[in-house]
Amino acid sequence: MNMKKIGIVGGGGYTAGELLRLLVRHPEVEITFVESGSQQGKAISEVHDDLTGETDLHFCGSAGARLSEVDAVFLCMGHGVSRGWVESHRPAKSLLVVDLSTDYRMDDSWVYGLPELNRARIQGARRIANPGCFATAIQLAVLPLARAGLVEGELHINGITGSTGAGQSPSPTTHFSWRNNNVSVYKAFDHQHLAEIGRSAAQAGRVATEGMHFLPVRGPFARGIFVTCYLDTDRPEEEVRQLFKDYYADAAFTHLTDQPVHLKQVVNTNKGLVHVEKHGGKLLVTTAIDNLLKGASGQAVQNMNLALGLGETLGLELKASMF
Repeated sequence: MNMKKIGIVGGGGYTAGELLRLLVRHPEVEITFVESGSQQGKAISEVHDDLTGETDLHFCGSAGARLSEVDAVFLCMGHGVSRGWVESHRPAKSLLVVDLSTDYRMDDSWVYGLPELNRARIQGARRIANPGCFATAIQLAVLPLARAGLVEGELHINGITGSTGAGQSPSPTTHFSWRNNNVSVYKAFDHQHLAEIGRSAAQAGRVATEGMHFLPVRGPFARGIFVTCYLDTDRPEEEVRQLFKDYYADAAFTHLTDQPVHLKQVVNTNKGLVHVEKHGGKLLVTTAIDNLLKGASGQAVQNMNLALGLGETLGLELKASMF
């Protein structure tokens, strides 16, 4: 078997840890290097200790000279850092680069890596901007409606996210004693992911440029995103459900379910679950994903699989646990 060789830049954080957990078990890839300036020389399992016994790799320093050795590189650096890395290293056009930051999500020269929207464009792409976690969960609710012309009016969105969505660097609002048994709203109506959501909705057919109202909430749990969206429509519930069924008929990981969804169904998986219900003239759409997998590293591996011509679900056959 011709194994694909993979590099990771910015290997010390949560998304890199999840990537490593997936890639060490992927049947058709081999990790060549994991770069981390802060962890250089340490064993990967010393930092990501869930990988104890699964890899003998160590973090390296600058791996720019080794880019010619790999077929794909994942950028797991902070927002605003990836663009500088790309400009200074100028990776070959033949090298697949998957960026997990915000830096290229609005850049037309990069493919926006949401398979439920851009699967055909992702196949064979060499520059992929991985979507944001909230953006992924919200778009799973919005895109079928946009395609059908049902979100031209006001759309109200509420989403609650786990603390890992804020990254590994500690802050007052990720400290356990603050986050535990607590909830709070942040960036009300002004979250950075609204830009990419609006752009994708326009690509799917939404004409309106305003009217999406998003309240993000910090949740008292580590991982997962739970989103509710509601809007006015006179379309019957079964008609709307059929729109979603048709939209996701060929999706590898996104599923419409008849039952209300909850986080334990998706945590530690690459699944996106969607539920639709009507209440009078109100349509309620609920979605749930794991922010570190379908909202970040799992989707990045899904994009790599598509771009490199591998099976879309390879390395992502993960199971949720209810306990």
